[in-house]
Amino acid sequence: MIRRFGETPETGRTYTRRPGVYALLPQGKDLLVTWYDDGLNPELQLPGGGIDSGESPITALHREVYEETGWLIAAPRRIGAFRRFTYMPEYDLWAEKICMIYSARPVRRIGPPGETCHEALWIETTVAVQMLGNDGDRYFASKHLNRL
Repeated sequence: MIRRFGETPETGRTYTRRPGVYALLPQGKDLLVTWYDDGLNPELQLPGGGIDSGESPITALHREVYEETGWLIAAPRRIGAFRRFTYMPEYDLWAEKICMIYSARPVRRIGPPGETCHEALWIETTVAVQMLGNDGDRYFASKHLNRL
C-alpha cells in the first residue's frame, strides 16, 4: 500500500489514475524547485509531472525536470512514493496521482523552463519543507533535510 497524503477521496467520485515522477534536486543546503503560477493556483512544487504513454519513469523524470526548470540531471535514485486525490483544473480531471519521488543531481542549466507558468528557483531546504504546495512533497523534502 502506498501512503496517502492530502484529501480523502470522495465516495462515489471517479478518479483517473495518473502516475508521475518528481525530483528532489539538492545542491548543498538548497533545493531546485519550480514556482508554478497560472494566475489561479500559484504553488511551489517539486519539479516533475505525468508519465506519458509508453514512457519509462526515468525518461519522464529527465523530460519533466528539463521542461519545468531548464536543467539537466544525473544519477536519479527512487526514494519513495505517495498518492493523493485531487482535482487537476488544467485537465478538468479528478485524479489519483501516484507520485514517485526521486533524488537526482542537477548537472547544468541549459535555459529557462520550457513550460509556461513555471519558474525555476533555488531555495533553502528548510524553506521548501514549509512552502511546498502539498503534504507529500513536504514530507519527502523533510526526510531529505533530516539527512543533511
